[in-house]
Amino acid sequence: MTTVVRSVSEWRALRAALDGAVGFVPTMGALHEGHLSLIVRAQAENPTTVVSIFLNPTQFNDPTDLARYPRADDRDLRLLEEAGVRYLFLPTRNVIYPDDFRYRVTETEHSRRLCGTHRPGHFDGVLTVCLRLFNIIRPTRAYFGEKDYQQLQLVDGMTRAFFLDLEIVPCPTVRDPDGLALSSRNRLLPADARPLAAEFVRALRDNADPAAARDQLERLGFDVEYIEDREERRFGAVVLRGVRLIDNVPLPQSR
Repeated sequence: MTTVVRSVSEWRALRAALDGAVGFVPTMGALHEGHLSLIVRAQAENPTTVVSIFLNPTQFNDPTDLARYPRADDRDLRLLEEAGVRYLFLPTRNVIYPDDFRYRVTETEHSRRLCGTHRPGHFDGVLTVCLRLFNIIRPTRAYFGEKDYQQLQLVDGMTRAFFLDLEIVPCPTVRDPDGLALSSRNRLLPADARPLAAEFVRALRDNADPAAARDQLERLGFDVEYIEDREERRFGAVVLRGVRLIDNVPLPQSR
């Protein structure tokens, strides 16, 4: 049975009684097999695993995008119980932001690139909510998927910059059989667009340079925000039928 915790004071009382390492998987809900893979890894490496579900409003620069984001609370709890997760932290906005987001974390270099260029303020919200959750949960390890590779790098950098006693554990991207990276946003894709979505990762993998990948995707009907090669990886963000998708793959020489 998964214990649902909604307040900081309730969690602190539970946390004080825990022995051994605590693994933490922060999510925004609408759970899928990618999230479950993080949970399995956390459970294998820690005697206690905590999952949080908090649809963080401060990382959405577009209110419409926030309003459309998938929600599946009852299904999420059922999945966590089936997975044997011991604790679910399920806070409201007022619990996470009693200051109404007056205090926030800003990274001034890497967060301005890639997704940061196209989603102003996005990473301020991501880093701030992660720092607050880390300070509440006080985990030993926190698990993040490599699909959100820029986020992973920034969160890891923040933990080092602020001397947090915490290990950030990167976990491989989980994909559907056709290659599409699992994402809660995939649920928003119209049925007739879903097969086309798999062309995104193929274009990233198969083209010699970002310009060729962009050209292929635009010819297929994607709106391309960016395709860029950085640090031995190719990063991309596209919009297909109103749904924003991101992905990244190792460049051929680093595979």
